[in-house]
Amino acid sequence: MQEIESAGRQGGESRITKLSIIICAYNERRTILDAIEQAHAVKLPSGWDKEVIAVDNDSTDGTREMLQAVDMPGVRVILHPHNMGKSASILTGFREASGDYAIIFDADLEYEAADIPRMVAAVTPGETVAVFGSRTLGGRKIYLYAQNYWGVRGLTAVANLLFGGHLTDIATGPKLVRVDVVRSLSLSSHEFDLDFELPCKLLKNGHKIDEIAINYHPRSVAQGKGLAGWKAVRTGLRVLWIYLKVWLGR
Repeated sequence: MQEIESAGRQGGESRITKLSIIICAYNERRTILDAIEQAHAVKLPSGWDKEVIAVDNDSTDGTREMLQAVDMPGVRVILHPHNMGKSASILTGFREASGDYAIIFDADLEYEAADIPRMVAAVTPGETVAVFGSRTLGGRKIYLYAQNYWGVRGLTAVANLLFGGHLTDIATGPKLVRVDVVRSLSLSSHEFDLDFELPCKLLKNGHKIDEIAINYHPRSVAQGKGLAGWKAVRTGLRVLWIYLKVWLGR
């Protein structure tokens, strides 16, 4: 924190704060190029610069080949040698990020790149640790399936109880976090664990997580998203296990 703040005072000039936009993809041929273009076109508040890091998790539908052809200034493409899971892709993005802050932006366009500047505007560089985009802030219910809405609300409530948080949407995709803090947390690379482990470890370590309301365009089960039946139960149990491991300090 001191390094960020002191750099801003040198020569009486404001330091440029950099944002790394991390886009992880696995078989997202339909939307991956749009996601990169939207992230690349984002206009951040004054005093901010950005880069886009696209990480392919060994896609088999042509996404990988499309990414290999990307040639845009400020955009880096990283190709995993095999399918390592979503969390591993996110960690690759954080490891390779040159920004002070990084945000996770899903390749499937369920979220809007237009919300990124609003999340950045909520950051006080060097002080703010995390800003999450919430789909439920203000009592909104914009899910396609009731079980998904209530599942997220329940898992969020449990995390708040265990770690003293005040979150409304722990499962949100857009998570903007200070890069040095993320690198200090020893996060897991297993499947989707990081989505829930990250906020829990932030809270457990005494970091405040701010939230702002964001737009959300959920996809149906037929479109490849949404949880139902035993899959939803299994996911919920896995998340509770993640909570327990963090709470016990494992």
